[in-house]
Amino acid sequence: MHAPLLYPIGTTQACYFAAEFLKKRGIHVTDHPSPDVTDLLLDVPSFCPNGTLRSGKDIHSYLERLPAQIRIIGGNLNSWTPENYQKTDLLQDPEYLAQNASITASCALMIAAQKLPVTLPLTSVLIVGWGRIGKCLAHQLKGLGADPIVAARKESDRAVLRMLGYRAASMDSLRKIIPSVRLIFNTAPEPVLNEEDFTNAAECLKIDLASRPGIICRDAIEARGLPGIHAPESSGQLIGNRVYRLLMEESQ
Repeated sequence: MHAPLLYPIGTTQACYFAAEFLKKRGIHVTDHPSPDVTDLLLDVPSFCPNGTLRSGKDIHSYLERLPAQIRIIGGNLNSWTPENYQKTDLLQDPEYLAQNASITASCALMIAAQKLPVTLPLTSVLIVGWGRIGKCLAHQLKGLGADPIVAARKESDRAVLRMLGYRAASMDSLRKIIPSVRLIFNTAPEPVLNEEDFTNAAECLKIDLASRPGIICRDAIEARGLPGIHAPESSGQLIGNRVYRLLMEESQ
């Protein structure tokens, strides 16, 4: 088996740091197409809504200069990559998603700390949603000494929250809770709160982390893609580490 040769074509800082991480681990990385390339590394996520790469270029302009047997590594690949290529979609990888959620939560707390005039342990916090990011936010806030309220749709999730020592709330109770909190993190990818819900909560900081807006409010902070924006080196290390493990597993 030939030694892997990685060709990174992503234009984000995270992709740059991923390539640097892999170089330090002994993986061969090239900055140009060649017949020896085994893996093509894209940004994560990889494509714009119109199907072009995030750089604005067409992926076929790269593929036509590379061997047919290369693997494409990126995120959200199935819609815009040819079916006959081997692919590794990091946004379908549970371990990558879990660690990326942790980085996202850390970045969200950084934003909140910058915007609030008080420290997080002294701030009343509401987390809407008990998915990956909601779990990481609750865990990190608890580690800071805060006592967040977590709103979840399922009674089974609320039971788990109470068992873990968190204050749990239903989605139906959000309007009653909002006047008592200073900070809200939304992770639910559908409308759950609007302007009317904040009539008595003018000072409440609203940070929407969901892939689609959940807080329909003029002063809500839409905070998506945080790892690549606020922690590109951490994001790059995560990508690089997952790619390294993939390459090493195949070489054994």
